[in-house]
Amino acid sequence: MDARLKEIIETSENIVFFGGAGVSTESGIPDFRSEKGLYHAQQVYGYSPETMLSHSFYTRNTKLFFQYYKENLIHREAQPNEAHKTLARLEDMGKLKAVVTQNIDGLHQKAGSKAVYELHGSVLRNYCERCGKAYDLDYIMDEANCKDGVPVCNCGGTIKPDVVLYEEALDDACVNGAVRAISEADTLIIGGTSLVVYPAAGLINYFHGNHLVLINKDATAYDNRADLVINDSIGKVMAWE
Repeated sequence: MDARLKEIIETSENIVFFGGAGVSTESGIPDFRSEKGLYHAQQVYGYSPETMLSHSFYTRNTKLFFQYYKENLIHREAQPNEAHKTLARLEDMGKLKAVVTQNIDGLHQKAGSKAVYELHGSVLRNYCERCGKAYDLDYIMDEANCKDGVPVCNCGGTIKPDVVLYEEALDDACVNGAVRAISEADTLIIGGTSLVVYPAAGLINYFHGNHLVLINKDATAYDNRADLVINDSIGKVMAWE
């Protein structure tokens, strides 16, 4: 672990971690906003990822939505990396009070984290739009449970992933919990995000603690507000030695 980061962690009692796509890419999950992801989507599907992951597209083109979703957003082979593992360890130690994530892969929980606010939902949770029945990921990925590629509930309703699509609002309870955790933190560690996706990126404004740490491979617009900026791999920086 970076020595400067380790010193801050050792002197902190209420740490919150706020993470973006960069935390997941180190576990082999591609960022669909990358140039390669955008190019692939346009070439194969004829639409941008933002279009295909919008509520209106889901409603109008449900079959194509699920084709893209299952082929590009589901990565069941992915495993937690060093950043995920260190965060879970810090929670066990009582130092880390919450993880706030923009990722939908469930890797924080897989690593052992319990206090996780998933701003954009999770691919692991799915529910019937008609009756509300919950389904796991295995169910919707099984073509035997699908009609023309679309997962169907026992009641005949469409099963929708519990993922926040473009044009949809974030869950109020999740956002309020994240805001409360960040506002009470003495240290906020932000990793793997360029802080350009709103409203999630605006959560940084609720932090009024002692130490703001930014870990990202590229510079962000908030670097001048941080006590510590590290432009490197978050798994490498946070690896517990």
